[in-house]
Amino acid sequence: MGAVVAASALLLGCASVYNEPVNVPVGPNGPTDTLSLNFADPAALDDLLIGLSFSGGGTRAAAYSFGVLQEMDNVPMPRSGDKMVDRLDFISGVSGGSVTAAYFGIKKRAALTDFRERFLLQNAEAGLQTQLSLGTIGRALGGGINDSTAFTKWLDSHLFEGITYSEFRRIGSPRVWINASDIYNRVPFVFGATAFEAICSDIGKFPLSQAVAASAAVPIAFAPAVVQAFPGKCNTPLPSWVRRAAANRNASPMLNSYAKAIIRYREGAVPYIKLMDGGLVDNYGVAGFTITRESSDTPYGPLSPQQAVRLRRALFLVVDAKTGLSGNWVNTVQGPDGIELLKAAVDTTIDASVGANYTAFDRTMKDYQSSLIAWRCGLSAAQRASYGARPGWNCRDLQFFVGRLGFDQLDGERAAVLEQVPTRFSLPQAQVDEVIAAGRDTLRASPVFKAFVAGM
Repeated sequence: MGAVVAASALLLGCASVYNEPVNVPVGPNGPTDTLSLNFADPAALDDLLIGLSFSGGGTRAAAYSFGVLQEMDNVPMPRSGDKMVDRLDFISGVSGGSVTAAYFGIKKRAALTDFRERFLLQNAEAGLQTQLSLGTIGRALGGGINDSTAFTKWLDSHLFEGITYSEFRRIGSPRVWINASDIYNRVPFVFGATAFEAICSDIGKFPLSQAVAASAAVPIAFAPAVVQAFPGKCNTPLPSWVRRAAANRNASPMLNSYAKAIIRYREGAVPYIKLMDGGLVDNYGVAGFTITRESSDTPYGPLSPQQAVRLRRALFLVVDAKTGLSGNWVNTVQGPDGIELLKAAVDTTIDASVGANYTAFDRTMKDYQSSLIAWRCGLSAAQRASYGARPGWNCRDLQFFVGRLGFDQLDGERAAVLEQVPTRFSLPQAQVDEVIAAGRDTLRASPVFKAFVAGM
């Protein structure tokens, strides 16, 4: 008994594992970069709106979303020599899906030629301790087995090369959202202008690798990523929708909670924002789309009036690489225990959130379509002309296509195999290629996708 007590004391006495914040306050001249989507890009000038959301799930999720991008490279766009992959407007990424989203955001089509070799076939767990054991349990109890240092260095050396958000945002479309979870406020933390302006921090100087690492910070395996708030360092007022949504009892729960978190950031009630895997609150990564639309003050936001008039077809696809059911503890009275219990709790949290988030997203997009049509049909002839409506323009010629791609849409035997692929950042080549192929096949077979292509 004495040995057990001594060992327990030794483990609990280990130093805490934590991450130092790397974000910086805004300077006297404001943020380094306030550039939004570059609307000179071809993707922003056509009559289509294409958005993708890449779920979490380690390398498996990264490979699945990569397969979807590969298949989009086989779809020609009307009246041009481009392929659909060249015309993406928005991509949202969570955890493993955030790696694909970020790298594609940097390299565009060129990412299709080397992402498999540079990331999917690599061991991104190199330099990390990935097993909970007597040797690591002290660190786990102290905040997490790993801090983010090794993983962010690996991401920069293999993929991102130290790029900051200022450089990232200047590259142009698609606009990319990286999502983590604020585990104190229990809301999504979307790396972008809204959150960083609220904490008076310069998003332009923030490293992309840090955002991706925060998005993939699985509990216990990693200590939370930390972003510091700098209350009083800026005087830019919060957007008007924030206080309105926070005070509105009829606002959607997601928007209301997010707005209250933004206010806490600005008021200094949360000096250090602790971030973990984005899948804990939104494994589909659709919260950013939903919040952006629901917070808009206009029927057409976040589009400009010109884009809203030009738009004819919109496609929003959730690329879902979620895990299947696992564990044999349902066959006994005992269990789950230890690691199995932790994994079951995390999986339950993630699966419970995705259905509600997707339902809210689908409802928001349907309402958005209706609002756009009503606004367009209410324009005067002079307004239509000023916004670029062409002769014969039909205000009702607008259709949204919202869908989900998942392993379960393949045949049962193949789906069962794919769902058992581990959610790690190191997989054998055969599994990687099998998941990539699944991404291509599910997109090709998707009724929603086929209907959108026909409508182009």
